[in-house]
Amino acid sequence: MNTFDIDSLSRVIANLSQHDPHPLHDGNGFSAVTRSATVRLIEHLECLLFPMQHAWSDAVEGSRRNARLELLGVVTWNLAHQIHRANPHSCEVGMTACPRLSEAFEMALTFVQDLPLILQGLTLDLDAAFNGDPAARDRYEIISSYPGLYAVMVYRLAHRLWEYEVPLLPRLMTEIAHSETGIDIHPGARIGTSFFIDHGTGVVIGETTEVGNQVTLYQGVTLGALNFPRDEDGHIIRGQKRHPTIGDRVVIYSGATILGGTTIIGEGSVIGGNVWLTESVPAYSRVIAQPKIQLKSGTP
Repeated sequence: MNTFDIDSLSRVIANLSQHDPHPLHDGNGFSAVTRSATVRLIEHLECLLFPMQHAWSDAVEGSRRNARLELLGVVTWNLAHQIHRANPHSCEVGMTACPRLSEAFEMALTFVQDLPLILQGLTLDLDAAFNGDPAARDRYEIISSYPGLYAVMVYRLAHRLWEYEVPLLPRLMTEIAHSETGIDIHPGARIGTSFFIDHGTGVVIGETTEVGNQVTLYQGVTLGALNFPRDEDGHIIRGQKRHPTIGDRVVIYSGATILGGTTIIGEGSVIGGNVWLTESVPAYSRVIAQPKIQLKSGTP
């Protein structure tokens, strides 16, 4: 019978460490953000934006206003911690405080001061969902149960951090929303006001997508890249516009695929279900996938 051998276990860890794609601590002292902490951060941010959504089980304060203020302090510190961990640097041992932590805290403070503006935008998204879906009984039903609004909420929070050039954390936030809802919105996409995703499962919105105001998407819509340009060595060229531009007041029905960085869907257009588009269409177009009907002769 094998006996417990700590040296054997140490060798296993050493072998695993050789293959770590991104060690928790590299030569610069970089510590990756964690998924569990990011899930908690999203939950707290949702609670701040829509306070009727969650019980205030973590709050010590009795009144709603003071409990919300308490939670805002928790969010600010936790966000600062995540930003601090996301930015590669080296914390010197023995210092009273890492200067990069102070920078992260200032960025977190700036972000939370943006929350009222983000909520204004989400209120327009909420109104678009309520006005666009006759099955919705009230706005609380949408807040509590519509995956599209949840995915858009997380996107709008993550997009603001993306604008601040925070690494990793915005992408992790939208991937958590993706796993929860089946809606994949890259935090780098630019999406206008009054945005509504109905049903939502399978929606994909790529990094360089631009979406105008009052746009509606249904399930299974892909706003993706047609191809990935490469340099002479075969490496993908990053930072180029790869995804389509969608004008104001466009409706895109289920299963439609729109690809390419030069593809522009003109304002007021309607794109039918299962359409495949790789070229631009002018404003107020109606694009449909024409079904083929075969008539059988004789009786069934």
